[in-house]
Amino acid sequence: MRNQDELSQGAKQRFVETAARAKNPLESLSYQSYKAPSGQEFKLICRAKSDADSKLLKWAFKLAETNVGPYYKQLKMGWQPKIKAAELNKNWARYLVAQNEQKENVAYAMFRFDMDHGDCVLYCYEMQVAAEYRRQGLGKFIMSTLEDCARLWHLEKVMLTVLNNNDASICFFKQLGYDKDEISPDVLEQADYQIFSKSMLS
Repeated sequence: MRNQDELSQGAKQRFVETAARAKNPLESLSYQSYKAPSGQEFKLICRAKSDADSKLLKWAFKLAETNVGPYYKQLKMGWQPKIKAAELNKNWARYLVAQNEQKENVAYAMFRFDMDHGDCVLYCYEMQVAAEYRRQGLGKFIMSTLEDCARLWHLEKVMLTVLNNNDASICFFKQLGYDKDEISPDVLEQADYQIFSKSMLS
């Protein structure tokens, strides 16, 4: 694989722009379905925010509120529903959604393609799985699919944010090979979160 350090910022920016222009950036991947050890099968669909209906966006917000709202409330930043709703409704947002056999939404990742401190990246802003569908490998499969997407578009890494008090989330991502990124806030900054990343160049 090419040495990404040798690429100009313009070349990296073009990778991001090319991925962002794709109607379905995962179309070339064999990501459509996942069969859990339980035998349940889940279908993955990819939607741009412009193609997502209001029902999907409301469900995504509610699941985030249920899953991480309690963690935010324990931190100084608190849970800010209007800010979270605005984040989920950004025009650049992409959604990778898992549906069960009844076509019910059960998990999702919200992501974008971006330049971050000179690197071309896929940034995962949310990855939420409904409580009754956890521990079936679904979250791992969603993240693996995002990583395949990043490699497909020649991006350098996948990045995400974890709350300091969400030990389960930190453990989950570390098991997948993610670790604190060099731009993550240091101890002196006393931030409520860490930025994790995983290189896609190896």
